[in-house]
Amino acid sequence: MILKTQGLVKTYGQHVAVNNLNITIEKGSFTAVLGPNGAGKSSTIQMLIGLSRPDAGRVVYAQEAKIGVVFQNSVLDDMLTVKENLSIRARQYKNVSPQKIEELAEKLGLTNFMQQTYGSLSGGQKRRVDIARALLNSPDILFLDEPTTGLDIQTRQAIWNLLNQLQQEQKMTVVLTTHYLDEADSADQVYIVDHGRVIAEGTADGIKKKYAQNILKLQTKNTDDLLNHLRDHSLIEKVREGEVILRPATAHLALDIINHCQELIDHFEFRSGTMDDAFIALTGREVR
Repeated sequence: MILKTQGLVKTYGQHVAVNNLNITIEKGSFTAVLGPNGAGKSSTIQMLIGLSRPDAGRVVYAQEAKIGVVFQNSVLDDMLTVKENLSIRARQYKNVSPQKIEELAEKLGLTNFMQQTYGSLSGGQKRRVDIARALLNSPDILFLDEPTTGLDIQTRQAIWNLLNQLQQEQKMTVVLTTHYLDEADSADQVYIVDHGRVIAEGTADGIKKKYAQNILKLQTKNTDDLLNHLRDHSLIEKVREGEVILRPATAHLALDIINHCQELIDHFEFRSGTMDDAFIALTGREVR
């Protein structure tokens, strides 16, 4: 254990943002904290990193654990160069040598734009600099607060390739909050919070298996015959002209259905349940 909370509570006036929250983060793990807008994620993270004090309960760290934070909104100066930004931040810690900045610049691919102003960089370049700033003190635990918001798919993937590499090489503990739920697919532990409470927890695969339903779409020229041929009508989610949509519990069951009805099927599509499916099943479909 590198971090845990015990009965964490945070209120704003009459609003209870975090309500008796208990989570445990293991050393070297990748943990994702997910939840809809207003669920209490941001308030939780602010208490974990010391920017906010709980009204009740406590945050417990392993002895001498160091933290780094990649904030959703950058804390660096647009008018300063990348090197100037990192040098100023490095002086805020004890025993961070200029060599550390050079090492991070090379590892994170910053070398070619170290002399550019931070404000002139692309979104992906800025994110890499933000990560470098968070790693200056060689943290034991790295918090990522919506780290890829606003980035295109290619840049998001590049950032995650970098983060995965860093975690594997340095055995660093990573805590993520994100709106891109697929980013939590490889998490060792997922906490889904809503109304300030943990409503589901487990591995990413475990969460999906328990709460996300698979989808099997069957296209046919004869919908009535296909419906008559299906063995278990309780699996049917929706029927429309030329298509039947089912929710088989497993891929093996989907294959059994396809084999049993193959003469009546013109085309099929199977999709395993995703983290998005599990999230909606747990928190609802309404926009908040």
